[in-house]
Amino acid sequence: MRRHRSHTDGGRPVTALRSYREEMDGEGALPSAVRERLFDLFAQIEKEFENLYASNLALQDRVETLSERLETCSSAGDEKASRERPEDVTDFGSKTKRGSQLTVGQKIKTTYKASTSKLVSSFRAPNTAYSLVRAYRGHRDGVWEVSVSPPCHQVIGTASADHAARLFSAETGACLLTYGGHQGSVNAVRFHPSQDLVLTASGDNTAHVWRAQFSQLSHASDIHKSHSSGEDDVDASEKEDGTDGEYGETAPDTMTLRTPLLELTSHTDVLIAADWVAGGSQVVTASWDRSAILHDAESGDILNRLTGHDQELSEVRSHPTQQLIVTSSKDMTFRLWDMRDSDLLVNVFQGHTQPVTSAVFASGDKVVSGSDDRTVRVWDMRNMRSPIATIRTDSAVNRISVSTAVNLIAIPHDNRHIRLYDINGVRIGRLPRSNRVGHSRMVCAVSWAEEGSTCNLFSCGFDRQVLGWHINTGKD
Repeated sequence: MRRHRSHTDGGRPVTALRSYREEMDGEGALPSAVRERLFDLFAQIEKEFENLYASNLALQDRVETLSERLETCSSAGDEKASRERPEDVTDFGSKTKRGSQLTVGQKIKTTYKASTSKLVSSFRAPNTAYSLVRAYRGHRDGVWEVSVSPPCHQVIGTASADHAARLFSAETGACLLTYGGHQGSVNAVRFHPSQDLVLTASGDNTAHVWRAQFSQLSHASDIHKSHSSGEDDVDASEKEDGTDGEYGETAPDTMTLRTPLLELTSHTDVLIAADWVAGGSQVVTASWDRSAILHDAESGDILNRLTGHDQELSEVRSHPTQQLIVTSSKDMTFRLWDMRDSDLLVNVFQGHTQPVTSAVFASGDKVVSGSDDRTVRVWDMRNMRSPIATIRTDSAVNRISVSTAVNLIAIPHDNRHIRLYDINGVRIGRLPRSNRVGHSRMVCAVSWAEEGSTCNLFSCGFDRQVLGWHINTGKD
């Protein structure tokens, strides 16, 4: 028996009941009394489904309206409630008939509030405040990644499609250094955990290790801060982003570096990411040639090739304290490589239905993965069969970041939003986005900084913007 959902009759859709009736009449398999009884039952079921669908739509609209009011007018609502309460008491004492009517109405109102408050409470975010603090300008094309240096330096690094990587002062927003040694898009930038070295991966099939000289950059930052005009970076007029002219020309007070200390040329296709391993003594690179390669950080020698993915790699991350590497791929899987074992143990995590765009380590032996299938999944490294939490969103997920201090997941989306969840998959909130606040195009990556900093979350997007946010997580 088939259901003709797409057929039309005189411009109106043919329902499943009418289709069923026509087919049953044509077959003549049941007595007429039985058929009529079935038709009546199906009609009642269909009517119930229509009523349920209409109720769900109305409830959804109501919840959205209440959520907006709770976010914007919570304090005003409390004041209004306190002002209305004496009026209600006066009305109840005025007339007996009207008082009884108001009593019934008040009961209905109380019942309505009680029934909806439970539902709305699940949508309310905890008492978390978000504010956009600073914008970091200078790139001439989309910014693929933003990374945070060790806390002692207070520097952020950015990788852009304009063939450059930049270092900014996290506190002042000044561009301290521009690295222009690549001949293609710079797709990733990562800081050495203890030295003044930076690692970049590029579309020119190479990865570069170059020296940042943080002491000189810090001095330049102090000079810029003393000469700052005091303008608010966030509220500045929408001129061309950055102080550069055409590519290759930089502002006079910005240092430019073009020569790397080490160049890694082992891949045959675009390098999409790279990271430091084992405290900085090794480097791992991930490429569209479907492999990741482990290099010695000083000599550049190949130590191991990590192969097995069926399609291009999209990201690579190393564990902050252990010799573990996680690679993400367009083959809808991510792999956990255990370098502590001489046999190189590999675990394959399956569960996404679209390319995996990001997988990062979290505290407590957990891995958090994001995908184009609009989900973020939290996994236990000791049990790879199924995720322990699944976050469903409304847009594809890009390079996520997990705060080790408070176990918050920041999720950048194709639809310009940045959402925050805890490690258990509970929604915390969404960063504000309007014409003048937030990103206007796809958010490519986010990165958490240490708690207590002026900006403890950084984001970058294809709108050429790099933004610094302050997220009040309750531990400030």
